[in-house]
Amino acid sequence: MPRHRAIPPKSAMLCLLLSLLAAPGVQAQRLSLAQALDAAFGQNPELAAAGREIGIAEGERRQAGLLPNPELSWEVEDTRRNTSTTTVTLSQPLELGGQRGARIELASAGQALAQLTLEQHRNSLRAEVVQAFHAALHADAALALAEQSQALTERGLRVVDGRVKAGQSSPVEATRAEVQLAQAKAQRRRAESDRVVAYHALARLTGSPQAGFDRLDAASLSPGPAPQAEALLGKLEQTPEWRLAQAQISQGDAALGAQQAQRIPNLTVSLGSQYSREDRERVNVVGLSMPLPLFDRNQGNVLAAARRADQARDLRNGVELRLRSDTRSAVSQWATAMQEVQAYDQAILPSAQQAVDTATRGFEMGKFAFVDVLDAQRTLIDARGAYLEALASATDARAQVERIYGELMPQANP
Repeated sequence: MPRHRAIPPKSAMLCLLLSLLAAPGVQAQRLSLAQALDAAFGQNPELAAAGREIGIAEGERRQAGLLPNPELSWEVEDTRRNTSTTTVTLSQPLELGGQRGARIELASAGQALAQLTLEQHRNSLRAEVVQAFHAALHADAALALAEQSQALTERGLRVVDGRVKAGQSSPVEATRAEVQLAQAKAQRRRAESDRVVAYHALARLTGSPQAGFDRLDAASLSPGPAPQAEALLGKLEQTPEWRLAQAQISQGDAALGAQQAQRIPNLTVSLGSQYSREDRERVNVVGLSMPLPLFDRNQGNVLAAARRADQARDLRNGVELRLRSDTRSAVSQWATAMQEVQAYDQAILPSAQQAVDTATRGFEMGKFAFVDVLDAQRTLIDARGAYLEALASATDARAQVERIYGELMPQANP
C-alpha cells in the first residue's frame, strides 16, 4: 500500500508556480505591480485626460470671478456739420442680487468635482492595473501548469508505449494516450496565446503599445484574505464615488443659487459728455438703465435647476445603495474564492497528484488499467484549472473592492 504524503502547507502550490515562472532568462525584463502602477499613473492617456479637468475647472473659476466689462459708446445726432450733437458715454453694468458670488460658488463646486473625479479615475485605473497584472500572472501560471500537464501526458504515453511493446497492454491504450497528449499540447498553445493577450492588456494600461517585459515579479498569486464587509461599509462615505455624488448635490445647489440670483436684473450706470456744435456748449450726461422683469424672471431656469438638485440627491442615494450592494457581493465572492483556493491548495491538488502517481505506478506494475491513469490525469488537470479560476475570482473581487475604496492593506503572503 502506498503511503500518503503529508499535506503540504498552504503556500506550497503558489511557491511551486512562482518558482516555475521565475526560471532564469537572458536579460529578462521583469515588471512588478508597483512598477506597473507607477507607469500607469504617469503614462496612461485616459488618466492624463481626466487630470486636464483640474485646469479646466480652474479656468472656469477664474472666469466666474471677473467683473463685467464697461462699454464705451459714441453717437452723433444730426450729421450736418454746424448743427450736430456728439455724445460720448461710458457705461458699467452692476450685478445685483449676488450674481457674481453665486457664479463663484458654482465654479468652486466644479473645482471640487474635478478633483474627486480624478481621484475616482485613479482608483479605477489602479483596480484595472491590479486586475490586469494578476490576470497576466495567472496566465503565466496557466502556461506553467499546461507545460506540466503536457509533461504528465508524455510520461503516461511513454509508460503505455513500453507496455504495448512488451505485449502487456492493448494498442488502443496507446491511442488514448496520444489523444490526451494532443489535447495537452492544444491546451498549452491556448495558454501561450492567453499569456500574450494578458501581457498586451497590461501594457496598454501602463500607456505602452506593446509589452516591454517578459516576466512578472510577484511574491504571491493570492490576493490575501477578504476583509469584513461591515468594516468597509463604515468607510463608505469616505469613498471617492460617494463624495463625488455628494459634491454633485453641492454643485446642483450652487447652480440653483446662481439661477435664482439672475432673477434680479443688472443695473447699468452711464456717465458721458455731450457737445452741441450749434450751441457751442458741452453738458454732462448721467444715466441709469435696468430691464423690467415683467415677463422673464428666469423662472424656467430656476425650476430646471431645482429639479436637477433634487435629481442629484436621488442619484446620491442610488450610488450609496449600489456601493453597499457591490461591497457585500465583492467581499462574499472574495471570501468564497479564497476558501476554494485553500481547499485546492491543502487537499484537492495534493490528493489529485497522489492519485496520478499511484495510478501510474499501479499501471506499470499491471495492477490498474490505463483508463485509470487517464482519469487520474484528467482529474489533476481539471483541478489545476479550477484552482487558477478560484484565484482569478478572488483577485477580481479584490479589484472591485479597491475600485470603490482605493488601496487596501498590502497583500499578505498566504
